[in-house]
This record gives sequence, structure tokens and C-alpha cells, in this order.
Amino acid sequence: MRVTVLITLLGLVNGCSSDSQAPVPTPQPTPHESNSAPKDLKMEDSKVRLSDEEWKKRLTPEQYYVLRQAGTERAFTGKYDKTKTPGTYACAACGQKLFVSDAKFDSACGWPAFFAPMKNALTTNVDYNLGYARTEVRCARCDSHLGHVFDDGPPPTGQRYCINSVCLVLREKKDDGK
Repeated sequence: MRVTVLITLLGLVNGCSSDSQAPVPTPQPTPHESNSAPKDLKMEDSKVRLSDEEWKKRLTPEQYYVLRQAGTERAFTGKYDKTKTPGTYACAACGQKLFVSDAKFDSACGWPAFFAPMKNALTTNVDYNLGYARTEVRCARCDSHLGHVFDDGPPPTGQRYCINSVCLVLREKKDDGK
């Protein structure tokens, strides 16, 4: 019985856990709250490479912690966890389109979850920060940490891209009356 409870608890930690025990910085107003890419980055730029100091100037402390230091925001605190607004989710650091709202689902893990990314939007790495292998998800354009992907999502992919809200900007779909 104790072994079953322990295995169940370990499974929960594996699916929805924090990358670090460091405290999350107090959220600040996001400089990229507008639904557009940062003005000084051209969308045709294939890769965004900035110095650490440039990233610190561009991002809020919480964004910097998660996007550039592979941190994790606290579960159930992100602004997009329960959002059902139609649109496209883009990288908060560089504006790269990452996910469409039609691929978002409620996974009840405390972070926004998607079953599929946009084509060529992401890269993945093996992450051993918790002592075992997980698949880290990064923005293909600026190499910012976004979250992790797990094989426990819904059809059609069976994947759950568990993404930190602070890494995202929602570009709302315009209602054209049709």
C-alpha cells in the first residue's frame, strides 16, 4: 500500500513539478503586454541572440527567471492557465508564434497545456534538473525555456506541452463578424 502511494506521488511530481527551488521573483508589468513582437526585433530574423544584459533589460524579472534561467512559475498562478480566448500564443521574449488556441486544453496541472505546437516553433532538450530525464521545450527562434512536454496528453497527439504563462503572449483572434 505504501509503495502504491509513493509511486502515485512520484507520478504527480513528474507531471507537474517545478524546475527549481529558487523563489520566483515578484511579477512586474510585462513590457510585451501588447499582442505584437518586440519592436526592435524583425520577424524575418531567423534567430534572436542577445547578451544576458540585453535579456535582463528586455524582460521582467519573472520572465527572465523562467525564459532565460529555465525556472518555473508557481502552478495555478499564470494568467493563461484557464484562458479560453481564441488566438495565437507567441513567445514573450521574441514574438515567435508557438501555439494556436485550438490546441489548448485543460490538463488541470496548473499551467497552460497544448497538445500540438505550430510547425518549427519549438526545439527540445533532455532536462535532468530533477534527477531524471524530462523533455524541455524551448522557443526555436530565441532559445528561451518555455516548459516541458509529456506523453500524457489527449488525442490526436497524446502529448501535453506544459508551458509557463509568463513565457507567452496571447494574440487574440479578431472577431470580424462572420
